Amino acid sequence: MNSFELNKLLGALLGTCLVLVAMHIAAGEIFTPEKPAKPGYEIAVKEEQPPAGGAPAAPAAVPIANLLASASPERGADVAKQCQACHNFQEGQGPKIGPDLYGTVGRKIASVSGFNYSAALKSKNGTWDFDTLNTWLAKPSAFAPGTAMTFAGLSNDKQRADVIAYLNTLSHNPAPLPKPQNANAEAPSPTGPGSGQPAGAPASPAPAGAAPAQSNGAPANH
Repeated sequence: MNSFELNKLLGALLGTCLVLVAMHIAAGEIFTPEKPAKPGYEIAVKEEQPPAGGAPAAPAAVPIANLLASASPERGADVAKQCQACHNFQEGQGPKIGPDLYGTVGRKIASVSGFNYSAALKSKNGTWDFDTLNTWLAKPSAFAPGTAMTFAGLSNDKQRADVIAYLNTLSHNPAPLPKPQNANAEAPSPTGPGSGQPAGAPASPAPAGAAPAQSNGAPANH
């Protein structure tokens, strides 16, 4: 093969390559989709409007006095078994990782002799009454931030009341349970301006045969 024929062959090959490159560029310009200004898909979601009057208020916590009225010390003893790894429940057994729990109800906070309490509990005043125990057992870290007690707490109201009722039995003189609060009691009728009854006027007599009104019970102080 002489040089002339070789040059013709190389020229044809080069021309074919140039045509293929040109076709590739042209195809890319024709078939390449246009990139969106915003990547992804925009999905319109209807924003729900809050109900008129704002969000409903959370239900009020049930007073511990009401829960104790139906609490069971026997059920509380079963729930308290999870505490036996850290606490003794019998009189005179002394502390373990935590202080002994005999005689807890009515005892001054952080007062068991010989036990090294955390600074968080030492800073607390008062006694372990029913209300304080209820708050403590619900979430110890919230009652005394920094406490060394790692127990997360009892979120179940009835279980907490059962445990408190059980702890109250661990004593020579268990404290009397507080009287349940009457949540449905009606307030007394107002008197004076705007009430429709002059101040100092005697109350209207009750209908014949009506039962006398009873006063609301209040938790006892311990």
